[in-house]
Amino acid sequence: MSLRHMSMILGLAAALALGMTGDTFARAGGGGSFGSRGSSTFSAPPSTSPSPRGAAPIDRSMSSPNASVFRPNTLGNSGGFFGGGFGRGLIGGFLGAGLFGLLFGHGLFGGMGGGSSILGLLIQIGLLFLVVKLALNFFRSRQPGFAGSGSGFTPGGNTGGAPFSGFGGGGSAPREKIQIQPADFNTFEQRLSEVETAFGQENFEAVRHIVTPEMASYFSEELSENASKGLVNKVGAPKLLQGDLAEAWREGGSDYATVAMRFAMTDWTIERATGRVVAGDPANPQEITEVWTFVRPAGGSPVDWKLSALQQA
Repeated sequence: MSLRHMSMILGLAAALALGMTGDTFARAGGGGSFGSRGSSTFSAPPSTSPSPRGAAPIDRSMSSPNASVFRPNTLGNSGGFFGGGFGRGLIGGFLGAGLFGLLFGHGLFGGMGGGSSILGLLIQIGLLFLVVKLALNFFRSRQPGFAGSGSGFTPGGNTGGAPFSGFGGGGSAPREKIQIQPADFNTFEQRLSEVETAFGQENFEAVRHIVTPEMASYFSEELSENASKGLVNKVGAPKLLQGDLAEAWREGGSDYATVAMRFAMTDWTIERATGRVVAGDPANPQEITEVWTFVRPAGGSPVDWKLSALQQA
């Protein structure tokens, strides 16, 4: 293949990748549904006034009450071992090295001369795959259980009184309804602003203190992918317009609260090098409705709530 043809192909691929970013969301989560709600992770929360049609199913989660309810990772990549950040990076590294070897005329395996070297590489990849898979299974087995129950709120912290409704997701831990106080609602509204603002500032340190480790890993992956593409997500401070508690419960030593929030926020993406806007509109706020789930130690204070799941309405 001539250098001219190769340049055309690479240019077309770059243009296609940049064009695809026009349909993405700059806000935290990128418009996806992911995280953990305990044994209710894969069950729909009750509908609310801001979200009358409920919430989109969670399609990416480290919570796995049993093997039958585990869902693949679909937030920007495929599921399974090769879909996760580490597995994808590992295999991507090998494939990337091979593709660059082809592009620069060194063959798929570059300087690995001979069948014995190739066989050795395959054996090493197989051994590494087994070690990493065993490690991932070990850590997943140690993930705490999470779960679900319900009520309502508005900016300012007014509570409602909807009856408790359990939604099983395969977990066996007992659950009980808990009351959400005005101070808790204030924290939910504060977390909305804190997460979105810190994400727009690429301040991962601020994000990780107010979300669960699982959610921090997803946001870190988002920021890393943006950086690799030379993009920066920008968001304006969100303004909560309406909030409604869908369910609140205690399970396995933790409290959970799922709330639907309708808010206004500017949301756009720029090129890091030039500052050119490639998606969204920094001048015109848009209305967004998302369903957020928070978790804290059982009986904790309002400031202990951390974001554990995010779903699109």
